[in-house]
Amino acid sequence: MAAKTAAEAGLDVLLIEKRQEIGEPVRCAEGIGLRSELQELIDPDPAWISSHIEGARLYSPDDTVLSSRGSGGGGYVLERKEFDRGLAVRAAECGAEVLVKTRAVGLTRSEGRSQVSVLCRGKPAKIEALLVIGADGVESKTAQWAGMDSRLSPDDIMVCAQFLVSDSGLDSDCCDFFFGNSLAPGGYIWIFPKGRGLANVGIGLQGSRSRPGLPLRLLERFLEKRMPKARVLEMVSGGIPTSATMKSITSDGIMLVGDAAHQSDPLTGGGIISSMRAGVMAGKVAAKAVSSGDASQPVLQEYEDLWASSWGRHLDRRLKAKRFFSSLSDDDINRLAASLQGRDLSRFSPADMLWSLVKQSPRMLWSMRKLMI
Repeated sequence: MAAKTAAEAGLDVLLIEKRQEIGEPVRCAEGIGLRSELQELIDPDPAWISSHIEGARLYSPDDTVLSSRGSGGGGYVLERKEFDRGLAVRAAECGAEVLVKTRAVGLTRSEGRSQVSVLCRGKPAKIEALLVIGADGVESKTAQWAGMDSRLSPDDIMVCAQFLVSDSGLDSDCCDFFFGNSLAPGGYIWIFPKGRGLANVGIGLQGSRSRPGLPLRLLERFLEKRMPKARVLEMVSGGIPTSATMKSITSDGIMLVGDAAHQSDPLTGGGIISSMRAGVMAGKVAAKAVSSGDASQPVLQEYEDLWASSWGRHLDRRLKAKRFFSSLSDDDINRLAASLQGRDLSRFSPADMLWSLVKQSPRMLWSMRKLMI
């Protein structure tokens, strides 16, 4: 989205991808909660959509079920391979040059310009640019090379594992979420149907409450109990930042977007829409900076300000909610589910749920006050 937006504005844009195929491998649950949010950003190609989601079910530790019908026309489960490739095609159509199998291996800055060292299809090369946008994920090398502090505490990373499974008994238009500290400490398990009897079944644990191999073991145990007929076809694992946005997401000649800037939703771990929005903001600010010939940090501060005043502020509130929800015991979660049973959760914000819990258990008020300040 950053490349597309900058190219639309007439900039000379190069988009590099370290792998030989854009969109491979998929390291994502592929879900988008509201179709309207994607449609605001881009006209989606039907080939990008794996399934249309009309609602969600949330399961408490004692198996109380809460239901939500999607507002704004429901959601999508994407086909990320096609989606990422399609966005690259849109960027190319706007004038961006795309280089695949091109790995960035270093970055230096001198006299107001950046020089990126790459291995382009096995051969070393140098790329010079006034401005570099790093969209290289939670382990961002761009941030490291620029001397930007991208460290995450174990509390602020979600450790994940996911299977693509085949199961004829899947509900094709509803996502399922399972909560409980014995099931997924500090996180949850999800089932995102992809149609044709396929689904992404994954788990995310709070990093401070995980240990080597635990996400996979818990996910396997869940399949044995809940989906005994499921057959695993693919597996993926990785980490998601569930923190506040990085303190600074710009430097001289550098902007960070997406997981590289810690712009995913701290409460859910979802990052597709927030990252796309950040890409658009970064592309627009890049167009102004490059056109003026000045990509210094004070000029790029506009991007930080745009993010902080819109989605950054929204995600800060979500971080406070995450910290509270991750502190709940299974009994607390069960009480919350009981207080909300029979109500449409699509009409409830995280704050509404918190206050519902407080009404059921006033002793939680002091704990919530400390965590929400």
